[in-house]
Amino acid sequence: GLIPQWVTLEPRVFGWMDRLCEDYCGGIWNLYTLNNGGAFMAPEPDDDDDETWVLFNAMNGNRAEMSPEAAGIAACLMTYSHHACRTECYAMTVHYYRLRDYALQHPECSAIMRIID
Repeated sequence: GLIPQWVTLEPRVFGWMDRLCEDYCGGIWNLYTLNNGGAFMAPEPDDDDDETWVLFNAMNGNRAEMSPEAAGIAACLMTYSHHACRTECYAMTVHYYRLRDYALQHPECSAIMRIID
């Protein structure tokens, strides 16, 4: 699915990751498309299969440890939600729920939901 205003959203995703993860310092991100028409991007993991990132959301006081993929999902969900509310863009709301549906089936669902709650 085509995400509206992606060119302005991409740097916002990076900004959210910077806010959520103290150890984040940029890097290469991969874009993933979902069978339900959704999409998200996530930082490319290091060669370490057990790599985990600690995210902290100062707005809800929740902390969670997760993989780079789950961290990317959380950052995208925060970005999509805030962008949809700020712009009242229905298409962005649809993309938020597509990614949220995917996140609810993700092995790290609990950690993702702690951050975005």
